[in-house]
Amino acid sequence: MALDISPCSTDEDLEAWRRVRIAVVPYERTQSVAELRAADTPERLLVLAREDGVVVGSGMANRSDLSGSGSVAPRVLPEHRRRGVGTAILQRLVQHVEGLGYPMLRAGADDEGSLAFGRRAGFAEVNREVEQTFRIEGPVEVSPVPDGIEVVTAEERPGLWEAAYERFGREALAGFAVDTPLDVTPQGWVQSWRVDPTFLALHDGEVVGCAGLGLDPDQPDRAENGLTAVRGDWRGRGLAVHLKQVALAWAADHGVHEVYTWTQDGNAAMRALNTRLGYATTRVGVQLARSVHPG
Repeated sequence: MALDISPCSTDEDLEAWRRVRIAVVPYERTQSVAELRAADTPERLLVLAREDGVVVGSGMANRSDLSGSGSVAPRVLPEHRRRGVGTAILQRLVQHVEGLGYPMLRAGADDEGSLAFGRRAGFAEVNREVEQTFRIEGPVEVSPVPDGIEVVTAEERPGLWEAAYERFGREALAGFAVDTPLDVTPQGWVQSWRVDPTFLALHDGEVVGCAGLGLDPDQPDRAENGLTAVRGDWRGRGLAVHLKQVALAWAADHGVHEVYTWTQDGNAAMRALNTRLGYATTRVGVQLARSVHPG
């Protein structure tokens, strides 16, 4: 069979791309077609792999939030694996990252099959992430808001999230327990790091903390925690707990029954906070890297 790998261009292509991702990673939120359109940049490439017109896989290559790297995500439907489709998709994605001028590739693996594929392709483990899940079975109690703090949503205060990038955002992103520092642009902060709803903790009008939920358009009873962070001078006062409980209470009030979050394995403080709130560890993800030209 002839394999064709071509960029997504129509909404039908994007919906087919979504369906592959949902089939391969059903436990993660997948962006809607509208969100995929809104997040488009010249650096991002979305492709579909077809055999005789039948979709068998997909892929994404993009600038990584990790400095000096491009990210790749080849995916093949289970019934079409072990025929070289994944390797062909990966080669197309690597060519794109090479064209962007990034020397390193980043990828992720959440299961043994994906991890084995990555290792065969020359990738090595560099970080780990832990998925923790909170199951909502009734109302969520929220701890008192710390003195001096006002909590609002980003939607209620347009421009606050954008304005928070320089002081709050940079500090929050610098705290990630990863092998290479994050390099998130102001545009990326606005486009990729804000979820809806996003709850902002304000002190004297400045953002000092945040938490939020990424709702799942395909599974309305599930949501993913957005960035949960507190500025250094406000830590140790219960603000992170309060914000996370605000988000969970909102979920409970809006028909969400399960909230999951991914945390770097090295971020022991956040993992401990999640455990204290009632999150259970449900999965471990391996972050992989290799040079564009291995060996």
